[in-house]
Amino acid sequence: MAAASLKDQVPPHNDEAEKATLGALLLDSESIASVLRYLRADDFYKTAHKKIFHGVLGLFQRGEAVDLITLSDELKSEGELDVCGGPAYVSSLTSTVPTSANVEYYARIVQGCSIRRTLAKIAREIIADSYDDSAETRVIIEEAERKIFEITDKQQIGSYKEVREIIPKTIEAIEKLYHTKESYTGIPSGFAALDHYTSGFQNSEFIVIGARPSVGKTALALSMASNMSIHHHIPTGFFTLEMSDMALMQRMVSSEARLNSELLRTGMLKPADFHNLTEAAARIYEAPLYIHDTPNMRLLDLRAQARRMKSQHDVRIIFVDYLTLISAENKELPRHEQIAEISRSLKALARELDIPVVALSQVRRESEGKRPTLADLRESGSIEQDADVVLLLHRERMFDDADIPGADIETEVNIAKQRNGPVGTVKLAFLPKYTKFESMSYESP
Repeated sequence: MAAASLKDQVPPHNDEAEKATLGALLLDSESIASVLRYLRADDFYKTAHKKIFHGVLGLFQRGEAVDLITLSDELKSEGELDVCGGPAYVSSLTSTVPTSANVEYYARIVQGCSIRRTLAKIAREIIADSYDDSAETRVIIEEAERKIFEITDKQQIGSYKEVREIIPKTIEAIEKLYHTKESYTGIPSGFAALDHYTSGFQNSEFIVIGARPSVGKTALALSMASNMSIHHHIPTGFFTLEMSDMALMQRMVSSEARLNSELLRTGMLKPADFHNLTEAAARIYEAPLYIHDTPNMRLLDLRAQARRMKSQHDVRIIFVDYLTLISAENKELPRHEQIAEISRSLKALARELDIPVVALSQVRRESEGKRPTLADLRESGSIEQDADVVLLLHRERMFDDADIPGADIETEVNIAKQRNGPVGTVKLAFLPKYTKFESMSYESP
């Protein structure tokens, strides 16, 4: 028990690995570049080792030779040589390791101990926050998750590659596209005309779908989510802040079974309809679609749930219906500043999770009856700036949908902004009976 208690009091570290890493760098300065993939000065536990590594980096960044003499002079000029144990201690580092061949192995040990110390520090902070009655529980959870994810992000290791490593994979990818005839580099929306412009929704992108009420924002988002999850088996997350999960699922069942949504809501179905209903339900049941239906959801909660969807189910795209219904953390700010905070946060979430985030947004009342523009997005300054892609829906209201029951309604999707691609307009067919969108040249499966 005494040994266990003592162990609990000493932060995780490996003194021998730290010495071996520094010794290897002094034996072979060319290994510094590979070590920098794993370590920074703060990753060392011992203060002397932090300062020695910092000195090595100073010489390396100036392009000077790194050896016992130059390092001793560097530390001496900084007034740190005695703090580091003097010339004798610095010289002793090279005797702890015979060669620099295993320097990356030593560096990973040092990195692992550093991560453990950080975890212990975060755990102490979480415990302290848990006893703070003035802090909200949701805020504590969000902060804990954010800090943990920061640690995992630091573990992502990148490196350069020779072209001889890259070219075979590139040719293989081109050949795969040739054989499959798939020209999309991102996640396909299921609408060929739209995907022709975007090449699918790309990872890390923040996509905004804007329209006036009742034009079909939710129907388009749900049609896309259905295409992705049901027909392509792409794990998809859907946050619905306006509709319940049951109402959303009724729409999806109506769309997938091609049953009149009004009859489905009222239960006025024919016995023959239940065959299509059962088959559609079976397809939806197998789909990797995850729905969250909290109204007035707080921004912190949405981010936390999105991270959980990504970590537990590896969702590859997230839809948010819709942006202006999210509750900002600071409700005392003016509304346009709250929307700016929400917009920036969703963009940051897309980059953090490395997946597309699609958010729905209303446009100004002034755009009623005319084609909306980027300036018509509500609180457009921040949304227009943060979005990588903006899709604006419009359809002519020269007739009342009820006067032509069952008729497909042509709807324009204006790609008003695309940071990494062309803009333009595509046309889709809205089927009011099924509250779904289909391509104009739709062919039944």
